[in-house]
Formats: sequence, C-alpha cells, structure tokens
Amino acid sequence: MKPVIPIVPVPPAPAGAGAGAAGETSEQLVSLYAKQQKIHPRAVHGWFATWRWALVWFTQLLFYGLAWLPWNGRQALLFDLASRRFYIFDLVLYPQDFIYLTGLLVVSAFSLFFFTALAGRLWCGYACPQTVYTEIFLWVEHRIEGDRMQRLKLDAAPWTFNKLWRKGAKQAVWLAIALWTGFTFVGYFTPIRTLASEALSLSFGPWEWFWVLFYGLATYGNAGFLREQVCKYMCPYARFQGAMVDRDTMVITYDAGRGDPRGTRARSADLKQLGLGECIDCGLCVQVCPTGIDIRNGQQYECIGCAACIDVCNGVMDKMRYPRGLIRYDTENGVDQKLTRAQQLRRVIRPRTLVYASVLLVVTTALGISLALRAPFKVDVVRDRASLARVVGEGEIENVYRLQLMNATEQPQRYRVEPSGLPGLQVSGASEVEVGPAESRWFPVALRIPYASARQAGSGVHKIHFHIERLAAGADQPSQQVNEKSTFVVPR
Repeated sequence: MKPVIPIVPVPPAPAGAGAGAAGETSEQLVSLYAKQQKIHPRAVHGWFATWRWALVWFTQLLFYGLAWLPWNGRQALLFDLASRRFYIFDLVLYPQDFIYLTGLLVVSAFSLFFFTALAGRLWCGYACPQTVYTEIFLWVEHRIEGDRMQRLKLDAAPWTFNKLWRKGAKQAVWLAIALWTGFTFVGYFTPIRTLASEALSLSFGPWEWFWVLFYGLATYGNAGFLREQVCKYMCPYARFQGAMVDRDTMVITYDAGRGDPRGTRARSADLKQLGLGECIDCGLCVQVCPTGIDIRNGQQYECIGCAACIDVCNGVMDKMRYPRGLIRYDTENGVDQKLTRAQQLRRVIRPRTLVYASVLLVVTTALGISLALRAPFKVDVVRDRASLARVVGEGEIENVYRLQLMNATEQPQRYRVEPSGLPGLQVSGASEVEVGPAESRWFPVALRIPYASARQAGSGVHKIHFHIERLAAGADQPSQQVNEKSTFVVPR
C-alpha cells in the first residue's frame, strides 16, 4: 500500500497584493544557487585608509622580514620541528614548554574579545591576514586594470590583446606574491637561507613542496578570488561577534536622523526647503565597501569595520560643505540619545569590558612572570625499568636512572647531580655533565646506599630527590638549581 502524502493547499495571492504605488510588486525572486557577483571596490583615500595601509606595511615587514633577521648565528624566529626547538630571539623553548603557547592563545583570544567589545571588528578591518592580502591584491589589480569603472568595462569587454595581457599580468603578479608568501611561511620552520638555496635548485623536500604550494595557493585563492566570501561565509568570527558587541560598542554607524531623507541636490540647495537630509544618495559608500554592503541599512554581520565608507563619505561632505561624520565610529546609544564623545567614553567601563580586561590582565601578567622566572634548563628523571634495584659491591643497593638535561640557553653549560632522601645516598660514577648550546642530552646516573642504610630504611619504595645544579660560568651566568622527585627501591 502506497503511503499517503499530505498536500498543503496554497491559496493564490489576491490581485494587487504587494504592489507598490506604481503597481509594481515589491517581492523579488532570489535564487540561492545564483553565481556570486564579483565585487569591484572603488579606491578610497583618507585617514582610515592611511591607517589601514600603515598596518599592511607593518604586518608584512614583520612577516617577510623576521625570517631573514639573524640572531645569535641563526634566524631570530625559527620553529625547528626536526630538532624540537623553538627559537624566539633569546628564548629557546622545548615541547615541554607548550603551556606558553596555550597562554599566548588565551591572551590573543581575550585581546580579540576586549577590543571587539570596545570598538567592533578592529582586527578584521585592519590586521587580519585576509584583509591585508586582499588589500595588497586589490592594489595590484588597481595598478594593472585601473579603478572600479575601468575594471567593470574590462570584464565586460570581449577578449582582446589588451584584456589578455592585463589579466595575465595581474594573475602572474598575484601568483608571485602568493608563492613568496608560502615560501616565507615555510621559512619559519626550515631555516630560510637553507630553503632559499634549495629553491634555486628546486630540491625541496616533499613536505616543503606541499606547504609552500598549499599556503601559497591558499593565499592566491582567498585574497584573489574568494575575498569577501571568506569574511561572510567561512570565517566564524563574523557569526559570533554579536555576542561581544552591545549598544555601547563603537561601531561604524550611519546617522539616519541626520542623513535621511536621501536625495540628490545642488551644493547651494536649501535642505529644509527641499525636505532632504544630508545624504546625497551618491552610493559611493557602497562602491568602496569590500563586502558590498550598504551601511545605511544599519548594522550587518558582513561589515568588517574597515572604515572605507567613512573616508569616502567625509570626502563627499567636504565637497558639499556639510559637517563630516554622517558615517562615523559611534555607538548605537550615542546616535539614538545624541551623546557627546565624553559621555560615550564614560560608558566604556561596563561589566563586559571589565571582565575581558581583568582576565586579559591576569593571564598576561601570569605569562610574563612565568617567562621571567623560567629556569634556564629542564630535567626529566626516568627510572631504568630493566632493573629496579640490584645488590653490588659489599652489599650496597644500586638503582639506575636516566636524566634528560635540556639546556635552554645558547651557551654550553655544565651541571652537577646530587641526590638526597636516604642516609648515605650518593652517585656512583660521574656526577657532572656538560650540555651544548640549546641541546638535550641523556645522562645515566647510578645511585647507591650502603647495606646498613638499606636495612635501616627497610624494603620497599622510598622517596628521594635529585638536585641538579647549573654551575656558575661568570657573573652573567650564576649557579641555579632544579629539584626533581623520584623513588629508590630497596629489595627484600
């Protein structure tokens, strides 16, 4: 028997429903499978654009430059996965120092929360790699293909030699930037000078080939083609930013009370007589937006806070001889209640920002103190599992251990091992060892106690301590000591 499928009747819409004043329907059919229309942002100049480009230069000089900066005979920033060493200027970290990476991620997260609660998506608009590389790629496109209208005409034009060489030159420059970016990224994990010599002979290892091409092509695709779609559909931050923003957060805002009703007019026209606001409805704020939104429609999650609309609108206001700030950084309460800047700043101190600032301060302080007090060497004690205890010599009891000594400095260091915890406990054999710069070395240590001490302590497992002292090597390297717990087994 066939299943009965319910049918829901849909009554036809009455004639004229949804019609506007001119008889046109206000409904619009939107296909969810339509091809994404390419956005051609217009070039913009202004105070915020200058800041954005300053951060582009700053971040890229750091990224491309630190890999080549020499430091103590190596590059300043190197994450050497093969030898499990992480060099950050004078700091040498081991995998055991992973807690510092966790602390750094917590600091980064709460910094993002704190500054978002204060002034919206500052990270997205000025320092996010997607924004930075999109800005660089758009600059290349602008230099080769022209500004917005020229690019639109070129895209619509048939394929000619002019179009072919411009499109080809743009793609070639994009690929060069992307591959250099991938090469630099890998240069933080493989010494970049070694990587450069390998690049000249195309003798990369398989993983080096993979990551150079993967990171380079990801940069090429994201900044050259996906662009705003990464921010709108792929980045999770766009979705949960609303949880950190409230009505007292500084965001890019259109002052509808001042700008509406919109309309074109002559520069000398009387706004009151025409019944218009200060917005001349030029559409430039939409044309310069890298995500293609209209800020005049209110707050939208697609807005990345780049402030390009503020710069272009201020330019229009200057030409019309109107006051600047029709589009500006403001709070929703500030716009609705006509608050002064001083009143808005007083509202910055609120529970949300206090919580973020307190957690950020505590974690940053703890991380800084931990790094400042960090011991210049680490020790791991491992018992010899093959023989827990044995009788040697004149009835002495011996336990064997392996000590892993990790020198976290870039100078050779000498260490002395001394045990405690049982009467007569001493090292059998060498008690001093030298470890080279930023090296890790396994050092076998045999501990013995006399027969009389063993009988006095009794059979079983006894707690002991290893005192490992870094011997002084001048005034700049005083002696330091690390204590590690272990056990000593006395057989029956």
